[in-house]
Amino acid sequence: MEHEVQALLELENFIASNPDPRELKRAASIRMLIEGVRRETIQKILGVSSPFISKWKINYALQGIEGLRLNHHGSRGQLKPEERAEVIQWLTNKNQWDLSELSNHIAERYQIQFQSKASYYQLFKSAGISWKKSQKKNPKRDEELVKKKHQEICEILEEHRSAIESRKLVVYLIDECHLLWGDVCGYLWGRRNERIEIPLLNERKKQTYYGAVNYLTKQFVLREYATANSEKTIAFLKDLQYLNPEARHLIIWEGASYHKYKEMKAYLEEINQGKERDEWPLTCVLFATNAPEQNPVEDIWLHAKTWVRKFGKRLCMNALVKWFFNFTIQSQSFDFLKLHKFGIFEPTLNGTAARSNP
Repeated sequence: MEHEVQALLELENFIASNPDPRELKRAASIRMLIEGVRRETIQKILGVSSPFISKWKINYALQGIEGLRLNHHGSRGQLKPEERAEVIQWLTNKNQWDLSELSNHIAERYQIQFQSKASYYQLFKSAGISWKKSQKKNPKRDEELVKKKHQEICEILEEHRSAIESRKLVVYLIDECHLLWGDVCGYLWGRRNERIEIPLLNERKKQTYYGAVNYLTKQFVLREYATANSEKTIAFLKDLQYLNPEARHLIIWEGASYHKYKEMKAYLEEINQGKERDEWPLTCVLFATNAPEQNPVEDIWLHAKTWVRKFGKRLCMNALVKWFFNFTIQSQSFDFLKLHKFGIFEPTLNGTAARSNP
């Protein structure tokens, strides 16, 4: 509590100092978050996006008020020829590369922050460094089955639209994630035609997460577990049911063995026993096999891991990696295109569609 009061006082003083309007909007969004204002409300009041709020929330957590300032304010826009040569030489002498590190190096040494990332990319190119990324493809994937399963899920949700929008039926899209110590490395810039090898400390150490996004409200629920198995899966489902004790639940997830067999089957039979299918407290539906892109939770994991990779060099301990991963997604509401891929639903009040005032 004392920390929150101090943070609010610091933000109030910064806002009262009449900063640049862009800095003011950043600070106001953080102050409202600390005060418990919902993201959707902040977006409407300040006219900002959810990614805008996430970006400045993370900057403020890492750097305090300084993280909200306009770093490029009053700086030169271009490197001098001799400075450019020095930067290229600095890049050439390194074995690992990171865009944020290059940006910080130029800002600290030459007091310059480029308006476009293209300027940084050009420096990488001049130093003979390119971006490398691998592609994956599962030969067992059945495109027709993927389309059929997508249509099936759309039809199930549409059939229960009234119950979903009145919150009598809560739909959760669920996935598990294993955060490895090596995830802090991410993608790097490397010399052309040269393989990138990175020594990983504690590579085998990992943290397992269960995540569920509410398809109606887009609120994300995150829980930590030692591993992923039937016992932990049932515990997570009970936790979700506790959040909405009066509602029935529809779970949509991929076909891991601990989602379908033994203990899980016994649990479903126990809570659904003696009830008609439409009155089951808990119903489970599977995504298509070998089609992880069907599940929007995959994108939320990527969102969190991208932030971890971006600040990986500052997160020197497993505990910090876990804290930062949680910080970027815990109890947040997300709103991106894939979260509407199975139909668009709006909450209702007393059976009437809820609408914003014009």
